[in-house]
Amino acid sequence: MIRSDRPLLLASASPARRRLLEQARVAHRVAVSGVDEDSIQHADARRLVEALAAAKAGAVRNRLAAAGELGSVSGVLGCDSVLEFAGEVFGKPADDEQAIRRWRRMAGAWGELHTGHCLLGPADRCRADRCATVTTRVLFAPLREQEIEAYVASGEPLQCAGGFALEGVGGLVVERIEGCVSNVIGLSLPLLRRWLEGSTD
Repeated sequence: MIRSDRPLLLASASPARRRLLEQARVAHRVAVSGVDEDSIQHADARRLVEALAAAKAGAVRNRLAAAGELGSVSGVLGCDSVLEFAGEVFGKPADDEQAIRRWRRMAGAWGELHTGHCLLGPADRCRADRCATVTTRVLFAPLREQEIEAYVASGEPLQCAGGFALEGVGGLVVERIEGCVSNVIGLSLPLLRRWLEGSTD
């Protein structure tokens, strides 16, 4: 458990990220960044998510600074995730048709889930601004057409980067994980623990 006399401020509207912090007993508050994600582009998926995470954290920290409230939090954490599959970047599917097309390709194959993290101070435990991307390899189950259609019909894929949620129904369509599991859900708890404890890694 990470203890601090001030909460972490999560610059994200993601319920999954909030649940991860709650389950890990990391004291936190939430402030949605309002960043226009479509305005940030990069050909490299890892740099893209890191840039998005930094933009979210920066926007929220600037608001706190303007209000003179930076001292009320231990740090501002921004995160963003995408799935890289066969050289393409998959964010949230635009609609059911796109989700089905993607799943036809993904079924039975490996993808890489990248989550960018940016933790901005000031804080007692976080002595410097830090940004990093964590990558986890995901092997998807070999699904039949009716299974793909049923999963997409659940509505879950349209809410998640890469079109699946490991912590939800999507747990049934993932065969194997190589790397940090919480990273696939929304943020790497091992990375956050090291940062909050003052590690430079």
